[in-house]
Formats: sequence, C-alpha cells, structure tokens
Amino acid sequence: MTITLALAQYPTQRTPAKTLDLLESVTQKAADQGVDLLLFPEAFLGGYPRTSSFGAAVGGRTEAGREEFYQYWLNAIDLGDVDQDGLGRYEAAGDGTRERLEYIAKETGVFIVTGIVEKAGATLFCAVLFVDPERGVVGKRRKVMPTGTERLCWGVGSQKTLKAIDVEIKGEQVTLGAAICWENYMPLLRTTLYSQGVNIYLAPTADARETWVATMQHIAMEGRAFVMGCNQYVTTTSLPHYVPGAKAVEVKEGEFNLGEGGEVVSGGGSVIFDPLGKCLAGPLWGEAGILKATIGSVVQETIRGKMDMDTAIGGHYARYAVDGARDEDMMADGWDSRSDVFNFSVEGLDLQTRR
Repeated sequence: MTITLALAQYPTQRTPAKTLDLLESVTQKAADQGVDLLLFPEAFLGGYPRTSSFGAAVGGRTEAGREEFYQYWLNAIDLGDVDQDGLGRYEAAGDGTRERLEYIAKETGVFIVTGIVEKAGATLFCAVLFVDPERGVVGKRRKVMPTGTERLCWGVGSQKTLKAIDVEIKGEQVTLGAAICWENYMPLLRTTLYSQGVNIYLAPTADARETWVATMQHIAMEGRAFVMGCNQYVTTTSLPHYVPGAKAVEVKEGEFNLGEGGEVVSGGGSVIFDPLGKCLAGPLWGEAGILKATIGSVVQETIRGKMDMDTAIGGHYARYAVDGARDEDMMADGWDSRSDVFNFSVEGLDLQTRR
C-alpha cells in the first residue's frame, strides 16, 4: 500500500467563489493522478495581501488603507465558528465555504489541507483547515504569531489550536500537524508538534526564498517526519485586485488566472522531504502546478528515521517531561525515564494524553 502526497502551488483568484472553483478543479486533477493528501498554500482561501501596507505608518492611517482592509475583509472566509479561540464550534451559518470544501473532499476522495483567511467579526485570522473525505472538517488551527506587517491585518491566534490531528489515510493511521510560514522559525512551536508525534508535517507558507527549502529539510531531519512546504506562485497579474500594483487581467469563462504575463512577486519553491531529509519532490519554481510524491508506509518510514532521533514525548532524544507529569508515572506507562532536563508545557493544550 502506498500514499501519494501532493502540493498545490497555485495563486488565489480575485474572488472567493473563483478560488473555490480553482481548488475544486485542482483537487479533481490531483485525484485523477492518485493523490491521497493535498496541501494548498498559506492564505489560499481569502488571499495573501502581498505588497499591501493598508496605508499604515507609525502614528498614522489613511482612508485608502482602511478601504483596502475592508476589501480584504470582504474576501475573507466565514466558517461559522463561534468559539472565541477558534476551536471549531460551527454553530453559526457561515458563508458556505466549509460545506463546499467537505463536498469537494468527499466527491474526490482527497484529504484536503488548505490555508485560509478566516473572519471572526471584524478580525481576520490566518488559519489552516483539515478536511477529511469521510468525516468533513476534522481540525483547524490559527497562526499564533503573524509576521511583520501581517500583524496589521491578522489577529494573533490561540495556542490552544496547536493540536495534532489523527486521521486515517489509505487504511493507515497518521498524525498531521501544521506550522504556518514563519511559525516554523519558532523552536518551541516546532517542539509542540514534535511532542505530539506528528509524522506528516505541513508547512503552508508565503516565503519564496531559497533559504526556505533549507528550513523544510532541517525540520524533516529534526522532527523525523515527512515535511510538505507549499507556497503560491504569484505575479502582478494574480495579486488581489485591491492591492496597489495589481494589474488588470481578463480571464475567460471556465479558465483561471495563473499569473501569466505579470512580474513575479512570489516564485513558489514548494517542496517535499522525507524523514531523513531526502528531497522527494521539488522545489518547484516559476510556475503554478501540482507537485507530488508517492511513499510507502508513513509509520514505517518515520519509525525507521526515529531509530536515532525521537523528539516526541518520552522519546529517547527528547529529554523533557510534560509539565505536571511525574517521572514515575511515565516510567510505569513504559515511557523513557531520561526526561529530566527540560519541563515543557503549552497553556491550554493537553500534551499528556499523546504518545
């Protein structure tokens, strides 16, 4: 039995409806190629406002910048989540995006993970949504620290959403975890995911530098997991319409804007690594497209990698204990007893129940 992982390096379209149509089209294409899990980039639904300043400077704002933010808010996604921490209590109507994603996953049989800009009242959050073909939305997490100017337009997400997701893909139990863009440069956030035994590590991003590829390889080695880094390919013809510098482009009915004819502002660089840092696919530069890798057993390959590097809770390379767990309790459960150096906890996130 094999599993095919894939990345969708495509730009957000200029309306939410068109972006959903593109997501459906790409997912169907991926399904036709035998893809089981498909990752879309950071902020794919809702859009990444690359080059936007929203008219803000220290001590000053502009009317044009406020209007720019309003246009961005209009394009953001309402999932109907009423939980103040974004933990997924879908009790409000939302705008139908969640239901559409669940339909696409079910119809194609592809497990979809996508970046999304989620609106909660007037505040926007950069988030990642996990959509199972059989169970629908099974998880969501919000970016805990927006980078630089992103803090003008995105709220700070709750650390409570940093929970790994246990799912079944092609009959194999795997553990998914996501770190968004420069969250991957936060050592303790990576540790939070490693501690939960993540074996498919998802990294949707907006970073198109060559150094990002090295970051993805390092994380694969450090976490002994399959690492999927996915970015958009964006040009001035595929920037959001409200962004200064965006070029008008005519898109025919049934076609999509893939950035042809514009100046490149994000070259992509999507890539997949295995648990020992071997590049399985990519990096893909300078074009939109699907990048895929077919692997054997996820569990088998990650366990083979962890023979000499296991940083999960109780792992032989961890040397930390979960805050509140006594060493004798861990030993009684068969955990490694050498967790005597560091004490680790995440406020509001229960790590003790994970092995």
